[in-house]
Amino acid sequence: MSLIDLLTGSTSNQVAEQAENKFGISKTQIIALLAVAAPLIISYLRNKSQDSNEAEALNNALDKDHDGSILDDVSQADARQAEGGSILSHIFGGEKQNVENQLSQNTGISIDKIGPILSMLAPVIMGYIGREKQQNNVGAGGLGDLLGGILGNASNQAQAQQSSPLNDILGSVLGGGQSQSSGNPLNDILGSVLGGGNQQQQQGGGGLGGLLGGLFGK
Repeated sequence: MSLIDLLTGSTSNQVAEQAENKFGISKTQIIALLAVAAPLIISYLRNKSQDSNEAEALNNALDKDHDGSILDDVSQADARQAEGGSILSHIFGGEKQNVENQLSQNTGISIDKIGPILSMLAPVIMGYIGREKQQNNVGAGGLGDLLGGILGNASNQAQAQQSSPLNDILGSVLGGGQSQSSGNPLNDILGSVLGGGNQQQQQGGGGLGGLLGGLFGK
């Protein structure tokens, strides 16, 4: 399953419905948040996996806790929210608050709810990575390439089929994250999406705000 399939298929729909019922945030906003959060998390993990100790730790975590079963039973997302918070703290470290602030400002999801919602989404994203790892029979040494491949394939797929606001978001997120990297995934992804760029500017307003406006009909 490609990252695009995860973000546009039944899994994300079901998780978004759960989060909508729990937090009172529209399902569309949840899916848009997932569309930015998933490549952001994968990019951070790809950077971390360049360190052999981090790669080994990630490999062990995926083997132990993220076999992909959550993709078949998304009710786990709510039950594993606390675990998701720990995942995000490890992935983002000292940048966690900054990430949440940026995402809150540009999705319209209030700052008091953005963290809990991301914590619900994190185990789903990790489960997706874990399943891809299993299916490709990848060990610690191959995680960086696996994660880079997920992003690259999703970028190509999203940009090839930009026919909806969600695909526009995905195309701009993934396109920006893959080119001229600054070495910081937060700057690469949020900067490219939130800051504009040629393809986003044509959406009217530029950046994620313009794209989300189209998605939410603002």
